[in-house]
Amino acid sequence: MNKTLIVITGPTAVGKTALCLDIAKQFGIPIINADSRQIYRELKIGTAAPTEEQLRQVRHYFVGTLGLEDYYSASMYEEQVMQLLPQLFQTSDYALLTGGSMMYIDAVCNGIDDIPTVDDDTRNTLKQRLANEGLEALCEELRQLDPEHYELVDRKNPRRVVHALEICHMTGRTYTSFRTNARKDRPFRIIKIGLNREREIIYNRINERVDQMMHDGLLDEARSLYPLRHLNALNTVGYKEMFTHIDGTWTLDEAVERLKGNTRRYARKQLTWFKRDPEMAWFSPDEKQMIINHIIGH
Repeated sequence: MNKTLIVITGPTAVGKTALCLDIAKQFGIPIINADSRQIYRELKIGTAAPTEEQLRQVRHYFVGTLGLEDYYSASMYEEQVMQLLPQLFQTSDYALLTGGSMMYIDAVCNGIDDIPTVDDDTRNTLKQRLANEGLEALCEELRQLDPEHYELVDRKNPRRVVHALEICHMTGRTYTSFRTNARKDRPFRIIKIGLNREREIIYNRINERVDQMMHDGLLDEARSLYPLRHLNALNTVGYKEMFTHIDGTWTLDEAVERLKGNTRRYARKQLTWFKRDPEMAWFSPDEKQMIINHIIGH
C-alpha cells in the first residue's frame, strides 16, 4: 500500500491555503478542498475561497461546484472523494486533502454511516412542515420517534433535526438505527497534519481576514444573497451577521465585531475537534520543510 492521502487541517485563518499551495506544487498534485461552504459557487468572499490566481496555480476539486439550492451532505462528499482518489493515484503516490470542515475530513478518513439518501418528496414535505410548524414542533416529533437521537442532536440546528425526521419518515426506522460509527478501512495510507499557532496570532489573523473581507465587498455579496437567506448553505458565520445588519438589527460595526467573535469561537471549536485525534501531527504553518520531511519520511 504505497498510496498516501495527505490531510492538512486546522482552524480558520491559521494559514492552510498558502502552505497547501506550496506543498501541492512541491509534489505536483492537485488540492482536494474540504470546506463545506467553499463548494458553493456564490460564496466567494465570505468563505475566503481560493482566488482565481490560486486556482490557476494549482488545480482544485470541490471549489465552486454547487449552486446554493443544491442538496449536499458529508456522505455525498465522502462518496465523491473516494471515486476521485483512484484517478489521482494513477499519476502520483500522493493526494492532498485540505480544509477545516470537521465532518468532511472525518467522512473521508473514517467513513460515514450508510444513511439512505432522502428522496425529493420526503425532503420537500419536511421543508414545508418546518416553514409551517416551526422547529420546536419538529423537535417534539423527533423526541417521540427517536428519543435517543433527540438527546444527541443540536436542537437549534434545523437541518440536523429535519434530516433525522426525513430518515424516520422515509424508512420507518429511527435515525439512531443507522448510526453504527464503524470505521471503514481505506485502501491507502493517511497522514494527518494539524496546523496551529498561538491563540493571539490566530485571533489577529481572523480580525485581519474579516477586515479584508469587508474591504473586498462582503456586505455587497450578502446583499445579493439576502433573498436566499433561508437556505442552509447561508446559515453560516459571515453571512448571518451581515443579514442581521441588513435587517436593521445591528449597525455595520456591530455586525463586523460579531463576525470576528463568532469566527474566533468557530476556530476554538475546530481545534477542540481536531485535537481529539491521536493520529494528528501538529506543526506551525511556517514549518513547511519540517512538514514536507514528515510526509516523505512517514
